[in-house]
Amino acid sequence: MSSPELVIQVLRAELRAAGITYKALAARIGMSESSVKRMFGQKDMALSRLAQICKAAGVPLEDVLRRAADARPQADTLTPTQEKSLMANPRLLLVAICCLGNWTLDQIIETYRLSEPECIGLMVELDRLGLIELKPLNRYSMRVSTTFRWLPDGPVQQYFREHVVEDYFSGRFDGAGETLLCLPARLSLGSSRELLLKIQQLAAELARLHQADRRLSPDERDGVTLLLGFQSWESSAFTALRRA
Repeated sequence: MSSPELVIQVLRAELRAAGITYKALAARIGMSESSVKRMFGQKDMALSRLAQICKAAGVPLEDVLRRAADARPQADTLTPTQEKSLMANPRLLLVAICCLGNWTLDQIIETYRLSEPECIGLMVELDRLGLIELKPLNRYSMRVSTTFRWLPDGPVQQYFREHVVEDYFSGRFDGAGETLLCLPARLSLGSSRELLLKIQQLAAELARLHQADRRLSPDERDGVTLLLGFQSWESSAFTALRRA
C-alpha cells in the first residue's frame, strides 16, 4: 500500500473513531456526500484537502501523517553494506543515531559541531542509505521500525563492543531513573527462552514510550540508552579458579 493510501486509510479510521459520517463531514466542508465518498475512494488526496478535512473533524493533521508513517512496513535492521557505510564516516553515524532518537536538524547542529549544510548533507546520505526519508524543510521520517536494532556482530555492534561498552559502564548509574544490575542465575533452556521473550517485550515497551514522548517538548526529554546482554557466561577470573 502506498503512503497516500495509508494516509487516507488512517484518516478514515480517525473519522470513524470520532463518530463522523461522510454525510456529516460533507456538511462541514461544503460538499455533497457522494463527492466525499468518491474522494475517499481515490488513492490520493491533495494536502490542502486533507488539512481541510482534519480541521473540520477536529483531528490533528500531524497525528494522521505520523500514524500513516508508523503503519508503513519498515525494516528492523539495516544490511551489512548499509552499516559499513555508516561506519565509514563517524559524523554520519552520529547523525544516524540522532535521527533514531528523533532529533530535529536544529537540535543536532545546536548540540554538535556540525554546520547546517554539513548536517543536511549527512541527512541526504541517510536518505540514500534508506534509514530516513528526507522531507521538505529538512524534516524526515524513519524508514526503520520502532523495534530497530543493529545487526548482531555487524559493523556497528562491533564498533560499540570495542569503543562504547567500556565508556558506557564507566558511568555511576546513580542518577534519577538510572540503575545497573548484574544478576547471575542458573536456568534451564526453557527458562532462558522465557526470559529472552521478556527482554524483547521490554525493548518493545521502550520503543512505545519513545514514540509517545515525541509529543513532549525537547526540554522535557533526555537521551537515555538501555544496554542489555543475556548469555551463558562466566568471568575469566572465576573460570581460572575452576577445578581441572
